[in-house]
Amino acid sequence: MTERTRSRVQAAKMSFLRRVAGFSLRDRVRSSVIREELGLEPLLLCLERSQLRWFGHLVRMPTGRLPWEVFQARPVGRRPRGRPRTRWRDYISTLAWERLGIPPSELVNVAREREVWGPCCPRDPTPDKRTTMRMRMKRVTRPGKLST
Repeated sequence: MTERTRSRVQAAKMSFLRRVAGFSLRDRVRSSVIREELGLEPLLLCLERSQLRWFGHLVRMPTGRLPWEVFQARPVGRRPRGRPRTRWRDYISTLAWERLGIPPSELVNVAREREVWGPCCPRDPTPDKRTTMRMRMKRVTRPGKLST
């Protein structure tokens, strides 16, 4: 995911969350405060976790499957001038190194072992039922306004 895409996704999500929380940009409330009040984690962390989970599925696929073939493909021919674009493979290996501390040389071997890979990228952090109910019941209001 490019830096531009990451920025756009984050801006769109915060726009939605501000609306849900009842704030505007003029209220000058930090994004981290809004996420904390609503009990949410940053969207980019969810996306990265999903991408790592998909990588685990991908490396365990049989070799004849199309996603695996595309992942293994090496383009032929001349490349255009300039810096090469970041391949998804390189992005995932960097992500795994930064987030999980798994070196790129061992990444495929670790991801093939489901018991080891599963806890590295869980589907979602599961809060207890009371926390979930509190998040649903909690109503965030603007400073200076009374909740009804």
